[in-house]
Amino acid sequence: MLIGLMRPVEVSSVSVEGADLAEVRDRLEGQRPEGFDLVSSPVEMIKGAAVLKAVGTFARRDGVTEVEADDMDALLAKVPEGWQLLNVRTA
Repeated sequence: MLIGLMRPVEVSSVSVEGADLAEVRDRLEGQRPEGFDLVSSPVEMIKGAAVLKAVGTFARRDGVTEVEADDMDALLAKVPEGWQLLNVRTA
């Protein structure tokens, strides 16, 4: 018997501006949806202005659940579209 751990795959992006990196970070944190983690936030300076701009990408990290099957093919067949198989262990 195999047991697979899976979670939904969902990403969200938001653009923010701030006077410095701390302000950009705070604004991104304020925009973080529940159950999501910030996975990317490249920052660029706006030409001719004393402002930083960032696009934060958030990925869902909650909703983890288990599925069981007798073999790997059956286990993969049980992972719905929009979900990611994280690991597999034997029972």
